[in-house]
Amino acid sequence: MKPAMEKTKGYRRLIPSVTALVEFEAVARLGSFTLAAHELGVTQAAVSRQVRFLEETLGTRLFHRLHRAIELTGEGEALYRVVAESMQKIASVFDRLARGPVQQELVLAATSAFSHFRLLPRLASLKAVQPDLQLRLSTQMFTADLRHKEIDVAVRFGNGLWPDGTATLLFDEEVFPVCSPSWLEKQPAPASLDELAGAVLVESDSTSEGWMGWEEWFHALGCRPMRLNFALRCSLYTDAIQAARYGQGVALGWGRLVQDFIDSGELVRLQVGSFKPTDSYFAVVPHGRAFTPVIGGLIEWLREGALA
Repeated sequence: MKPAMEKTKGYRRLIPSVTALVEFEAVARLGSFTLAAHELGVTQAAVSRQVRFLEETLGTRLFHRLHRAIELTGEGEALYRVVAESMQKIASVFDRLARGPVQQELVLAATSAFSHFRLLPRLASLKAVQPDLQLRLSTQMFTADLRHKEIDVAVRFGNGLWPDGTATLLFDEEVFPVCSPSWLEKQPAPASLDELAGAVLVESDSTSEGWMGWEEWFHALGCRPMRLNFALRCSLYTDAIQAARYGQGVALGWGRLVQDFIDSGELVRLQVGSFKPTDSYFAVVPHGRAFTPVIGGLIEWLREGALA
């Protein structure tokens, strides 16, 4: 007489509980047994039992239970990536079969500066190449945690090495001072970094994505001014650029974002210094998202936008 496990055929022999995998995925994605239970409509105790059953079946711990938090172990991280990707593929097929041929919506996450200055002015060209694509923009102040968001693609600035997704290089960046033509009419253009340091500057807060402020920019160019003359400080980069457009002073221009304003003559690039960061812009697809032709087309459009 063969043991029951040996008599079991197909995937059930290796995957004894699909329910346990579903509840494990929710806990891993949300980082909480409580939130997972709420999303699934079951009790926290039920979720804990399923995850414990999975750990006992596999003979390994999937989570580190901390005082007020949980973290995936190395084994849990490996299982989560495979389960999340597989469930996403299954869900995509179910959704397509259930709804029939409808427009596909993709969620694209980006900072407000990238969205306002880079994406929105170019959306017409995206519609031209992907007329059936329905896009939803998710504007983030900081780097989005892709596990906790319904995001298909995120635009990030950094080194391309993130644990929650697969990154595709879009383009590099260059940072230089910009001001309005009206500001230049009232005073001569700074002829050196020292003169620029004494000019009226508009500052914006640095973000978690590694964007620099004026002090970091001067230091990167080997200049360490004793004091900077800030006329205005803004928490958002979009506000700093708008202030520069309205003649309030000189702001740091991130070239990929302000090039449209330079081309239109609303901003002027000051030729006193420029810095090229080692970081670049990347399109990041979260682990668990299938890299579909539609997503590939969106990323290609983002990259081709470097030439637009």
